[in-house]
Amino acid sequence: MYVQVKQFVKMLHTLSRLLDKAQRHAGENKSDSAVLLNSRLSPDMLPLTSQVQMACDTARLATSVLSGKKPPVFEGMEKTIPELKALIQKSIDYITSLKECDFSGWEERIVAPDGWAGAFKGEDYFYQHAVPNFYFHMVTAYAILRHKGVHIGKMDYIGQLPFLR
Repeated sequence: MYVQVKQFVKMLHTLSRLLDKAQRHAGENKSDSAVLLNSRLSPDMLPLTSQVQMACDTARLATSVLSGKKPPVFEGMEKTIPELKALIQKSIDYITSLKECDFSGWEERIVAPDGWAGAFKGEDYFYQHAVPNFYFHMVTAYAILRHKGVHIGKMDYIGQLPFLR
């Protein structure tokens, strides 16, 4: 499990770097970054701001319930790139505060996140909801930025790879 937690952290750092590129793009094009933050791929989809918030929420909730900890609650009132980057960092700080031993027995732990209609085995919750949901919001955030002309590519999404030298 702890390896997967590290992947959440890696991808949240990636999301922060994508927002840096979005900020530069807005500056270079003399446009308001709020336009990017309120952009969406389809009228029935949530805007970029919500995609970032939900990626952070998913990573925090998943690591919380699978470690048996109470998840931290953030208001979700971010409206600027610096505020979103601060949310990402707070999420990373929380996730990295958990220790590998906190996840002992996570696969069999019964989890019932607040507001959910039922409970899951930890392994089912993680692989069938948390991971796909996290990556859905990550990819959607990337796609919105790309669609709005921010100069990013596949390697900006994948990030640094741990090549052996």
